Amino acid sequence: MDRAAVPRGTLLDTDTWASDALALLADLPGVRRVGLALSEGGGRRHRFTASDRVDDTGLEWCHVDAYDDVPLNTVVRTGTPVTGALDDLAQRYPSFVEHQRGTSFVAVAAAPVVAAGQTLGGFVLYLDDVRAVRRADLQDLGERLGASLRRAQGTETRMPSSLANEPVPPAAQVAVHAVPPDLRAAAGARRFLRDTLAAWGVDDDTTDTAVLCLSELVTNALIHTGAGCELRILLDHGVLTTTVRDGGTGGVARHDEDPLSVHGRGLQVVDALAARWGSRLDTVGTTVWFVLEP
Repeated sequence: MDRAAVPRGTLLDTDTWASDALALLADLPGVRRVGLALSEGGGRRHRFTASDRVDDTGLEWCHVDAYDDVPLNTVVRTGTPVTGALDDLAQRYPSFVEHQRGTSFVAVAAAPVVAAGQTLGGFVLYLDDVRAVRRADLQDLGERLGASLRRAQGTETRMPSSLANEPVPPAAQVAVHAVPPDLRAAAGARRFLRDTLAAWGVDDDTTDTAVLCLSELVTNALIHTGAGCELRILLDHGVLTTTVRDGGTGGVARHDEDPLSVHGRGLQVVDALAARWGSRLDTVGTTVWFVLEP
């Protein structure tokens, strides 16, 4: 697993949420260790912490590769819980299971953290009894944690950061485009995406799908925030990740029932067409990304 340290103190209200979540999950019967992941970076990496990464100074976070073949990544990618004894999971996750040999764990149970139909991350429980947690209980916990995570994110203050500052995987192709606060600029964003993908040799079907998804997100961002937005396109080993960061000033966070409801039909289109999608909101705006795969 490729781990990169994350400076402490970077998550503010989300740190409090994570501490509470770890404590809640660690108190479940039969649980010996808890891992917690939040999807970010266009879904290419997760921000990870665990119950044994907490001390008096707070949480220790790291970045992990979202494509590593482990149960926690599976539930974030698919939105479906994974449970079982280590011996039963050995064929599906050989490296992961081998890493657990010699510990007191005999089973794991992983589930997605979900809000408004979207997977925000996931948790994994390391168990001393495979019967300790029911699958239905896992799903209920994931929904409860997702609702509280949305509330934490919605009150979290962050300095605006350009998508141009996001890390780029080695050998990946990337392009960033600023969209001014004018509805007519949506056409320019679509043209930028289409021209970029043509230059990269992306096939027409993938390009058409990407342009449709992007159009919905950019248009909604311009309408509902009254500000501009930023577009980032990343192509890495054939996987296309497109990210839109709006320039809202906290309006999204005022929607108590569903902070992403302002995106309306746009997210329905993305949900139907993309392999995966995700979002992050805070008091300075919303970032939405979607992934198209070969």
